[in-house]
Amino acid sequence: MPLYVREGAIIPYGPAIQYTDEKPASEIILYVYTGQNGAFTLYEDDGTNYDYEQGKYAQIPFTYNEATRSLVIGDRTGEFDGMLKERTFRIVTVDKTKAQPFDLNATGQTVKYAGKSLIVKLS
Repeated sequence: MPLYVREGAIIPYGPAIQYTDEKPASEIILYVYTGQNGAFTLYEDDGTNYDYEQGKYAQIPFTYNEATRSLVIGDRTGEFDGMLKERTFRIVTVDKTKAQPFDLNATGQTVKYAGKSLIVKLS
């Protein structure tokens, strides 16, 4: 079944899990739909209690710039108990001439992220 996604969208994709703390999302695939600028913020908390109400959560901003074909993974803000300090993002670029299904085995540019801003030039 086709899924239509607007240009500029940034969609995270990860392995199926049965419950929130089954396994950490140490690798996340980011589908970046080129053609327009876009932005997305990844929100995380421990997923098992209400500590987020006391500010125990983290956010990572993502910004795609079409003119430079670059993705900025911004500084992480916030923290919570059990949070991953490092993770891998696999970036899959999609455009209107190159359809791409959601696939855990999709190939793309891989970057290691440790909470500090990164600029990734997309190929």
